[in-house]
Amino acid sequence: MSIRSLLLSATVALSALATPAVAEVVGEVGVDWVGNDIIVEAVSDPKIKGITCHVTYFDRSIIDRLSKGNWFEDPSNNSIACRQTGPIEIGDIDLSKEGEEVFREGMSLIWKQLVVNRIYDKANDTLIYLIHSRQVVDGSAKMAISTVPLFGQPVTWANGKP
Repeated sequence: MSIRSLLLSATVALSALATPAVAEVVGEVGVDWVGNDIIVEAVSDPKIKGITCHVTYFDRSIIDRLSKGNWFEDPSNNSIACRQTGPIEIGDIDLSKEGEEVFREGMSLIWKQLVVNRIYDKANDTLIYLIHSRQVVDGSAKMAISTVPLFGQPVTWANGKP
C-alpha cells in the first residue's frame, strides 16, 4: 500500500466525511528517480450518467517526503478533463451558480482537500467541472476547469430541462 493510500485512509477515518463520487486509478506515471508519480484517476459524476472526468495529481515518494519535509502533504497541482462517455442522463443536480461538489480527496493528513465542483451554465447549455484545492486556513489559487457542452446532444433530464 502506497503512502498516498495510507494518508487517504487516515484522512477518511479522521474526518468521517463521505466522498460524493469514487475515483479509480487508471494511470501512474513516474516523473523522477526518487519515486514521485503523477496519478490519473477516472471519476464518474454520481448524478450525471455518461460523463467521466479524468483527474491528475502529484503523489510524493517517501524519499521526497524525508528529504524535503511536509511529510503529510502533497502539492496542489491538479488537472481535470471531462468528456461524454455514454448517453447523458442528468439527475437532480444543483442549478445554482455555486453548483455542487462532485468529488473530494484528501491531499494532506487533515487540512487540504482536492475538490471537484460541477456548475451548470444554463445560457450556454454546458456543464462545467472545476478542480481546486481547499485548505482550512488558506485556499489555493491553483485550479483548472473542463466543460462538457450539452447543446445538440440527446440529454435526458430527470426533472425536465431547466
